[in-house]
Amino acid sequence: MRKFAKIALLSTFATMLQVSFAADIPWASSPEEVGMSSERLELINEVMQRHIDAGDIQGAVTAVARRGKLVHFEAHGLMDVQANRPMQEDSIFIMMSSSKPVLGVAAMIMVEEGLIRPEDPVSMYLPEFADMQVAVLKDSVDENISPIRVDRANPPEHRLVPAKREITIHDLLTHTAGLGTGGLGSLLATPSPFPLPADRTLASEMGRYASGALDFQPGERWTYSGLVGHDVVARIIEVVSGQSYDEFIQERIFAPLDMNNTWFNVPEEYGDRRVVIQGRNMDPFFNRTTNYFSASAGLNSIAADYMKFEQMLVNGGELFGNRILSPRTIEMMASDQTGGIYSGIGRNQSGMGFGYTVAVTEDPVSAGARRSAGAFGWAGAFGTRSWSDPEEELTGVLLLQQPHGRTQYDFENAIRQAIVD
Repeated sequence: MRKFAKIALLSTFATMLQVSFAADIPWASSPEEVGMSSERLELINEVMQRHIDAGDIQGAVTAVARRGKLVHFEAHGLMDVQANRPMQEDSIFIMMSSSKPVLGVAAMIMVEEGLIRPEDPVSMYLPEFADMQVAVLKDSVDENISPIRVDRANPPEHRLVPAKREITIHDLLTHTAGLGTGGLGSLLATPSPFPLPADRTLASEMGRYASGALDFQPGERWTYSGLVGHDVVARIIEVVSGQSYDEFIQERIFAPLDMNNTWFNVPEEYGDRRVVIQGRNMDPFFNRTTNYFSASAGLNSIAADYMKFEQMLVNGGELFGNRILSPRTIEMMASDQTGGIYSGIGRNQSGMGFGYTVAVTEDPVSAGARRSAGAFGWAGAFGTRSWSDPEEELTGVLLLQQPHGRTQYDFENAIRQAIVD
């Protein structure tokens, strides 16, 4: 009996050690230790509460780290209004397009290992994307015009012309391929149900994505591909690695960074940690199991996990003694790769460039940004936003489930004014 009791005690102790030594970003002894003002950081809480009181958002989780140490991590408001449940620091958010930078890192891992190259034609791995055509207006036959926007209910007459060159992995990572960007060519692709049935996979959808036409000539325009472009890159990763995209990022990114609360399918036992937005039907996201591992919009996560991801990036590719990428590869990922044609979403965006899956601040003044030159990151349609600022050695994470531009701006502004060294 004494022997069994000893074994049980050792087992319990081992479990406690595992929990105690979970990898976490350390807290600064005070914000002043890393050149930030404790008093000024309080503005983050004030602006979040202001937007909650105004009804702009129902809740948020905010996190900031500088020089490798946390200086702010707070939950605000409610995660479920009807149940009157306060937001938790480990509340689970639908990340939407905040999933995309993970794809960027996955692709850069493959590039570093010589398994793919940015300039590789997509058809080298997915033959169905060979010989793509571009949809242009039927009239003005002396000029090939690809409309930027089309009325989906009443599209104009069109004709198809050959693409001047094949689309490449580089094009897809930078949103310059013209694939699935909402233009005339996208309307020609085979439609699909939403959400996709559980039997659909990245592999099953590639033929459908290739069935349409390009919206413009490759490399000649920047237009956001909300779903298709990056999912095609994820499929290439599957083909080359021999793993599902889910398995690849779990093994190569999430496990080394101790991102243990980031999933495509949230485990049933954690369902009560999901943020519920009043007045929105969450069933399409909550009540489903997917095998379509979308690199564009598929992840669910928590603030602590995304802080680890951003900290790895700002560290030059390393965290907790695990190197994911080299500093030079991070620099390549976070440099403008579009030749200056990045135009932003919905409005002209000056002072910005676009790297591999991330927007890059080039001139903070003309961009109207509250980040330094060289800062990079991306956001999700439900309001999530995270970025790395190498110049300030700073990372920021804002998790919302209601998109609100002023809340996002005010959060970044509150961080910026708290830097005192």
